[in-house]
Amino acid sequence: MTDAVGRRRFLQTAAAAAASSLARIPRVDAVPAFDLVIRGASVVDGTGAPAFVADVAVNGDAIAAVGAIPAAQGRRVLEAEGLTLTPGFIDIHSHSDRSLLVYPTAESRVLQGITTELAGNCGSSAAPLEGAGRAAALRDWQEDGVTADWSGVASYCARVEKTGVAVNHALLVGQGTLRENAIGDVDRALAADEKAGLLRALEAALDEGAWGLSTGLEYTPGRFTPTEELVEMARVVARRGGLYASHVRNEEAALLEAVDEALAIGRRAGVRVQVSHLKAAGQPNWPKQEGALHLIESARRGGVEARADAYPYAAYSTGLTVLLEAWVLDGGRPAMLARLRDPAQRARIREELVRRLPRDPGDPSLIVVSSTRTDKNRAAVGRTLSEIAQGWKVGPEEALLRLLDEEEGSVGYIGHGMSPDNVERVLAHPLVMWSTDGYSYAPRGRAAEGRPHPRSYGAAARMLAHYCRERKLFDLPTAVKKMTALPADQIGLRDRGRIARGLKADLVLLDFARLRDQATFEAPQRSPAGVVHVLVNGQAVVTAGAHTGARAGRVLRRA
Repeated sequence: MTDAVGRRRFLQTAAAAAASSLARIPRVDAVPAFDLVIRGASVVDGTGAPAFVADVAVNGDAIAAVGAIPAAQGRRVLEAEGLTLTPGFIDIHSHSDRSLLVYPTAESRVLQGITTELAGNCGSSAAPLEGAGRAAALRDWQEDGVTADWSGVASYCARVEKTGVAVNHALLVGQGTLRENAIGDVDRALAADEKAGLLRALEAALDEGAWGLSTGLEYTPGRFTPTEELVEMARVVARRGGLYASHVRNEEAALLEAVDEALAIGRRAGVRVQVSHLKAAGQPNWPKQEGALHLIESARRGGVEARADAYPYAAYSTGLTVLLEAWVLDGGRPAMLARLRDPAQRARIREELVRRLPRDPGDPSLIVVSSTRTDKNRAAVGRTLSEIAQGWKVGPEEALLRLLDEEEGSVGYIGHGMSPDNVERVLAHPLVMWSTDGYSYAPRGRAAEGRPHPRSYGAAARMLAHYCRERKLFDLPTAVKKMTALPADQIGLRDRGRIARGLKADLVLLDFARLRDQATFEAPQRSPAGVVHVLVNGQAVVTAGAHTGARAGRVLRRA
């Protein structure tokens, strides 16, 4: 055998041995590449594009792939044929900073598919807690069983992270909170040094991660705030690219003037504007709804980045003090109660209510008490102001004042004041996205004692099942866009609100044909049917319609 022949045989034997060895090593493409593969869902990706059937893969907290993905590629596989996959719903108008530390598992949110909330709306935020407003806020938190151990936005966010929550949590800073911290709940102009301190506090909140500024101009101290002061604050927000979200000064007879003020602030400050929970409340004011939409359209054409949100119900919810004139509320709760208990001033307040109630919000039979501070008037919950007045053998105005007096000024109510046709008109408008105006709740503890608005539990399903599937106001891709990409863009969330590779894996699997809201005004603490699975940052928070107990949410800070 020649050397050449021997070398050739040696090489052939070595090659055969190597091939045999390689055959025993698993192929790379057979090793699971993804933590989870969701297979065969009808994907509605949040962009407004038509649905398409695809597989979606998740690695860690992010979407890793969208397309045709073999089941073998997933360490876990979720067969989703016949189900609809959407991005997690984003609630741009939430008040959960007032409840999330009490109910961190946020059943009312995640069981309807909400994975992200923007809280701190209507001028009131959980932070900062400092200055003149701190003592009253600490007492309110203590009543809820929470020791408020934070001061600014940064320490509040750290507290939420330490607690662990089921839903992603972003925060606006409340204009009313900042003003009350500065001078208290009083009706007067700010001195130069007070205004400078207010603006510094706003800058600090934004630097610590707040996404913008909210106002509640129907409430105090928002009522006491002149437009010029709001413009100065909005300019600070604009310089940082934040959002100006406004519960406008009036949602009834002066709706058009109030919306115009919000848009003028946006124009003068160069800030992005969100008109919160747009509505025309009180039947005499229903014709103003179309005009409010036209104002927003006109502002957009003029260069203002203005949009609005709305919840899918013809009833709102607030507190009875909103029906009182500003002078009654000047000085905060103790001053208000003193006026209610002074016979001469009470008579004046009663006469003002006689003039106002028939106009805003309307018939007292449309005002339903939803919560009280104490057990003394718990029987009033679920009853109309007319029914309460009849039982007490007094007029509705006196019944209202008695409730506020006996409940230390804290009485919630639901007002059945909007036109169903207007609700549809607003929800369908291309410049309007959805919201809940609700809270992170669970059906236990103090939350179970009241009768809250059903929007906290049912708004997402009502938007999709009633207004999309049944009323056909919009197709499903449009509805989902109003609940995902539109609010994400308006807030400034770049990594959520769509289904695409590299974005966060906040995902909802729906049985769309079976989807329906089950929360009613009589039984509001019922989660919807048809929400099958919910992922928050890639973790299962809802499986087969049940909460897993996972607290996979994160605090989202504006960079």
